[in-house]
Amino acid sequence: MSTTDFERQTYDVVVIGAGGAGLRAAIAAHDAGARTAIVCKSLLGKAHTVMAEGGIAAAMGNVWSDDSWRVHFRDTMRGGKMLNNWRMAELHAQEAPERVLELEEWGALFDRTPEGLISQRDFGGHRFARLAHVGDRTGLEMIRTLQQHAVALGIDVFMECTITELLKDGDAIAGAFGYWRESGRFIVFEAPTVVLATGGIGKSYQVTSNSWEYTGDGHALALRAGASLINMEFVQFHPTGMVWPPSVKGILVTESVRGDGGVLRNSEGKRFMFDYIPEYFKAETADSEAEADRWYTDKAANRRPPELLPRDEVARAINAEIKAGRGSPHGGVFLDIASRRDAAYIRKRLPSMYHQFKELADVDITAEAMEVGPTCHYVMGGVEVDPDSGASIVPGLYAAGEVAGGMHGSNRLGGNSLSDLLVFGRRAGLNAAYHAKRLAGRLPAVDDAAVRAAADVAVAPFAAAVEESGPGENPYT
Repeated sequence: MSTTDFERQTYDVVVIGAGGAGLRAAIAAHDAGARTAIVCKSLLGKAHTVMAEGGIAAAMGNVWSDDSWRVHFRDTMRGGKMLNNWRMAELHAQEAPERVLELEEWGALFDRTPEGLISQRDFGGHRFARLAHVGDRTGLEMIRTLQQHAVALGIDVFMECTITELLKDGDAIAGAFGYWRESGRFIVFEAPTVVLATGGIGKSYQVTSNSWEYTGDGHALALRAGASLINMEFVQFHPTGMVWPPSVKGILVTESVRGDGGVLRNSEGKRFMFDYIPEYFKAETADSEAEADRWYTDKAANRRPPELLPRDEVARAINAEIKAGRGSPHGGVFLDIASRRDAAYIRKRLPSMYHQFKELADVDITAEAMEVGPTCHYVMGGVEVDPDSGASIVPGLYAAGEVAGGMHGSNRLGGNSLSDLLVFGRRAGLNAAYHAKRLAGRLPAVDDAAVRAAADVAVAPFAAAVEESGPGENPYT
């Protein structure tokens, strides 16, 4: 197969993925002077970042002055069962507030406190209210802001373009090979640095909050290129996904519902989370409904409700209740905020959830409980990277966001995904640009034989199957 007709593009930094991490990395690389391109297999702005509805975790202290990066660091490490890369957790906690303010400078809108500061809400596993938010649409606002900023900077974007192979010159990255989804035509990117920001693996599960794009592309690209993966055994199942009707099973129900007062009940009407408080969290978790309810108005004198335990604990508790036969009619449990907050409050704080249930399930969450159950949401495992630079062990290959491993240990806290991608997206983008500058004049070369091999692999599924009895049937043609 001749490679002379393949489209070729040359850049200093190619960012694969256009979610929050990819956009932030591309902006950072551009600001560092690198010729930068964003490549995404879907449309710009259609990213799983939008699913992070509750907020951006950052110890800004706008609601609780006692909050600090040290407390955020502690919460993150405890939530991940101390299996986190401690340096990543430290950098994340220290830099998250600055990244949120930077986002605001670029035009992001946030809800406000009475004093006019960015509002912050409670979330599972966080000792203090620290999620900067705009209603329950924070991820969407982040993507809107980053996308607008990247376009304004003139960064080139290749939409609906799928990367199937990373190209190397010896041990170092030399570029990437892919195809246009509309035409099937091949494209070669020649670049000394590649930043992976491809998200997770959630679509490998039947019940998931992830959309069709999340098939572990970046994990596979990195592994085949010689990078190492870490913590791949840790997959997070968000406690609350929709369970009915079947067509919407797995769609995310934000943790903000519980942060704003929602409680979990089984088919007997019991708030069952009090039966599932681990020893590890008992000292800071309310052991009675009375104390848990008082916490919403007096956080200093009361402990947190067990509904706000880290996600892995809540998901296991829900699963146990369902298996014990105390589940809802459609195989979940009940999430009730209707009996605890007035309709106006719910519609103001949770507008997306109100419309989601009204339109998809014909349920008015201001008047009745939601049916929810665990749904595959996030993979903590990913490319093993240097905490400070985002660099993998392959020269020229960087990773940020969900595709990078180590930051969250065995379980990610809600809200930490958005701050993670801002902090480490920026670091990966900057260091990718610096790496490209250091290589000036001695850039790695793309080998035509490697391009040809990648093209052969890409078209292999379309070749007629050869069986012992002769040519077989090709399911693609």
